Amino acid sequence: MNVVWYDIGGNQRELARQKNQKKKAQEMKGKKSEDGMTFKSRQERDAEIMREKQRQKELKLASANGGATAKAK
Repeated sequence: MNVVWYDIGGNQRELARQKNQKKKAQEMKGKKSEDGMTFKSRQERDAEIMREKQRQKELKLASANGGATAKAK
């Protein structure tokens, strides 16, 4: 009798993995474009947000340094 221990167990783990994978795919379905924006427009929006954050940081540093520019290193 040449039975290996893992051959006896069945495929319950594999079935559970497939079920979970299917569930995750259903959850993620449609989430990428939920806001109705294209990749390019989303990228431009995010870049503008980051530029505004950078401006706010520079203004904060400039006011803390008594009007000195924040770009000087």
